[in-house]
Amino acid sequence: MPIHVSIHDVSPAFDMEVEHAVALCRARGVRPALLVVPNHHGHAPLTEAPAFVRRVRELAAQGSELFLHGLYHSSADVRASGAFASASTRPRGFGVWFRQSVASAGEAEFGELSTLEAAARLDLGLGMFAELGLPLRGFVPPAWVFPKRLLPELASRGIRYTEDHFGVSDPVSGERRVSGVLNFATRSRLRLMCSTAYVRLARDVLRALPLRIAIHPADMRNPLALRETVRLLDWARGDFVSSVDALLERS
Repeated sequence: MPIHVSIHDVSPAFDMEVEHAVALCRARGVRPALLVVPNHHGHAPLTEAPAFVRRVRELAAQGSELFLHGLYHSSADVRASGAFASASTRPRGFGVWFRQSVASAGEAEFGELSTLEAAARLDLGLGMFAELGLPLRGFVPPAWVFPKRLLPELASRGIRYTEDHFGVSDPVSGERRVSGVLNFATRSRLRLMCSTAYVRLARDVLRALPLRIAIHPADMRNPLALRETVRLLDWARGDFVSSVDALLERS
């Protein structure tokens, strides 16, 4: 089955880590997808990083597909340049607390937004891609969390690919395919050990499914996560695909 590799949180805030991850992938014959954050946590706008944007364009020209990865990659009320501020009106019950405090450490930007707020952030991100000449391939929400009611908003904007923890979708056609995802959690030693054990087990159990390998900047800074990322990429050799069309079985 196809194995797709993506580098998450592509931002000027992590330029060195992104380059390291790209080099690891290229050395193993894969062109990783790049999940680009227009203004990471409100402190790293692409519009103020022309050299980084040129590098992203160069990687796209070499075969890496580009995806909008949120706007800020933060569920906090980010007021970047006054462009848009979010303050969710949804009640903060246990589910919200778990998604934001436990599962994603406040990174699930689209998890609690109203449809109006989510659409506004989506349009700002799409606008920045267009302004900077970045070819858009799809939208992947931070932490893979977004409400299904956002799918019509993606479809109305012609976005043909998105994904969550459990699969990949085409919002326009409604097509969906179950897909596993393998990644490492580095926020604590315990999380890293647990995610490492999971990846080692799941990579063979899930081999019958199309798989996604997600690399994060923090993986490049943690010796164990870096070593396990290299092992995972080596394990996947021979099954890499560079386009998400293969995950959706599109020619």
